[in-house]
Amino acid sequence: MQNPIIIIGAGLAGWSTARELRKLDKTTPVLLITADSGDFYAKPSLSNAFAQKRGPAQLVTTPAASMAASQNITLHAHTRVTAIDTVRQTVHTSAGEFAYAKLVLATGAQPIRIPMSGDAASAVLSVNALQDFSEFHARLMSVNSAAADGGIDLKKRIVIMGAGLIGCEFANDLMGSDFEVTVVDPSASPIAALLPPGLSDELREALANHGVVWHFGTTVQRVDHQTEAGGALKVHLANGEVLVADVVLSAIGLRADLSLAQAAGLVCERGIVVDAHLQTSAANVYALGDGAQYANGRTLPYVMPIIHAGKALAATLAGQPTPVQFPLMPVAIKTPALPLVVAPAAPGTAGQWAQSEPGVWLFTDTDHAVKGFALSGPQTTRRAELAKQVV
Repeated sequence: MQNPIIIIGAGLAGWSTARELRKLDKTTPVLLITADSGDFYAKPSLSNAFAQKRGPAQLVTTPAASMAASQNITLHAHTRVTAIDTVRQTVHTSAGEFAYAKLVLATGAQPIRIPMSGDAASAVLSVNALQDFSEFHARLMSVNSAAADGGIDLKKRIVIMGAGLIGCEFANDLMGSDFEVTVVDPSASPIAALLPPGLSDELREALANHGVVWHFGTTVQRVDHQTEAGGALKVHLANGEVLVADVVLSAIGLRADLSLAQAAGLVCERGIVVDAHLQTSAANVYALGDGAQYANGRTLPYVMPIIHAGKALAATLAGQPTPVQFPLMPVAIKTPALPLVVAPAAPGTAGQWAQSEPGVWLFTDTDHAVKGFALSGPQTTRRAELAKQVV
């Protein structure tokens, strides 16, 4: 009996690889193992669902059972992988042991947890998957219900830890849905690691004009229950200020989930290290997605890199060794208060940002060659044009 290709993880990386493989190979058995339901959904939709008035159920585009049936894949949902034996080529799970011919790790990333004190520290939420969003949505709806039952017409108070891409997308989404949004970040401006400083300042002003309150240059140190105010939380900042919130959302970033890979002896750095064909340090074991570290030490936690990697890996798994090639992949940032598209230069590129015209920023290296760009407002429609200028 032929051992299957086993895919661990049912996020975009796992399902994309499976679907691309089935375009090339209809018969090789494929087993997909996931700790959650495996339902297919667009992860970027988690940070703009409230403005679209969509709950968790509405975010699912294809139920897992339907997806598995359409792709002729055996699905083990709600199954946790406990160990990988790369010598015997077996995967140990809560549902038993499975042998594989090839193994794909699409294990993704986990929210970064920072040390925090207080009797409500465990009440701080993170949203990185549909199950997380379900809990976040339920918490916000319970706040709504409590206010309605008490005859109170108050905006729900949300404190977001982190002014990065995801934090700003959530801030923009929630502020348009009758929430009072406060964002706390140690940087001086939003999405500071990705945007030109001037454009970062524009985003800060645009979101502030829509009601977002910023607390830069500080962090959250402690979260306590405020017993005198129902279910409210007291959020203590490092600068001594105290905020009151109904919900605290941590969006300070993600870190590759390396637990299985490290325990299996795979080489890991910032992610699971893979070569051009997405193979790890173990034979017949591959990785892609948010948990992988590609050439030049790059991690690419965005949608388009996953799509490109999934296609290349599927070809390799189907017997057509194909190195992954990443073209320029601009990132669209979902902040309608100031729509943004950014194509950052490769890590380590020496150079500087400069605004060439309103809404257009170029990153040029020391030889004055364009290596990246950022667009805002109406200029975001010019991404294809600007991409041609990057060398």
